[in-house]
Amino acid sequence: MTLEELKKVLEKTGLPVVYGAFPEADAQPLPVICYQETDSNNFYADGVVYYSQNSIQVELYLKYRSFLVERKVEKALKEFAWEKSVDYLSSERCFQIIYEIEVHDGEERE
Repeated sequence: MTLEELKKVLEKTGLPVVYGAFPEADAQPLPVICYQETDSNNFYADGVVYYSQNSIQVELYLKYRSFLVERKVEKALKEFAWEKSVDYLSSERCFQIIYEIEVHDGEERE
């Protein structure tokens, strides 16, 4: 799955979605979803990357905790195994809910 395909999956929630962060001039009202690659777990064969699995962090930002909104995101991520963590960002006065997933880039090398 590509990052563009992942964005389409996340857009099914009806929430604003962006890779990385919204530009300050284009900031959206909460709730919003930001996502980004954090690292990769590659399988090497014959000195080349044969299989690449990328770790993605999907971040949901909410002014107030909403289990309904969280379930929308979790439903969109149903085809992935995910881990969830919740934090309150006092400096931003919002909740940050992080879903960690892995996606395969879909290409096997020959």
